[in-house]
Amino acid sequence: MILKDKVIIITGAGPGMGQAMCRGAAMEGAKVAISARSTEFIEKLHDEITANGGDVIAIPTDVSDTAQCQNLAKATLDKWGRIDGLVHSAYFHPDWANLDVASVDQLAQAFDVIALGGLRMAQAVIPAMKEQGGGSIVNISTLASRKPMPGEGGYAMCKAALNQLSRQLAIELGGTGIRANTALMGWMDGVPLDGFFASMGEEGAAYRKQRASEVPVGHIPPDKDCAKAVYFLLSDYASEVTGAALDVNGGDWVAP
Repeated sequence: MILKDKVIIITGAGPGMGQAMCRGAAMEGAKVAISARSTEFIEKLHDEITANGGDVIAIPTDVSDTAQCQNLAKATLDKWGRIDGLVHSAYFHPDWANLDVASVDQLAQAFDVIALGGLRMAQAVIPAMKEQGGGSIVNISTLASRKPMPGEGGYAMCKAALNQLSRQLAIELGGTGIRANTALMGWMDGVPLDGFFASMGEEGAAYRKQRASEVPVGHIPPDKDCAKAVYFLLSDYASEVTGAALDVNGGDWVAP
């Protein structure tokens, strides 16, 4: 239980890795504040984790709203008295489109949720982390910011800004005991990807098989297993790791 008794906030706890992280962090011994815009999603997840013996609160939060970010941090402190970790996983995905025709309004919304949302949440938890002498911030990014894909440029641009947020925080928070890192996720098997393949109709099964064959580990990594890399970055095992970008993609991208 590498997160035993740590208090962790996780944003973006919708279907997929967000929920997988919440379940897994609780199983690793953390007290978890789960958040997303959907009250229905997080309340159901709250009840599931509680039924399995986890210690959890569910706080509806729109990370594009500074007051709601501050409220999430306050609710966590009111419940447990400290904040040991923040995982910023909330995102808005613009429509798939090449940049020459992409909706600038959608990209602005994505930037607000992904990059500025990460900054709002960091600003909300940093005072408590400074006061207690340490903490870990993990921003969830994407392989697309390493390996450009047609149609994914807008999303990748916003995640690339989030990558820089982690690097900047790691330097600016030097001496406080607060670490900031990024976990860059590739293709992940789970509910969102199931929906993507289903949307392709009869071609979906064949494309899933093709994609799996292209990943060096021999399969599309399950989201619940990708989440384990995040637990490492949150944990004391990563006590000397800050400003790092950890690729979690089964070898689909091999960093230099």
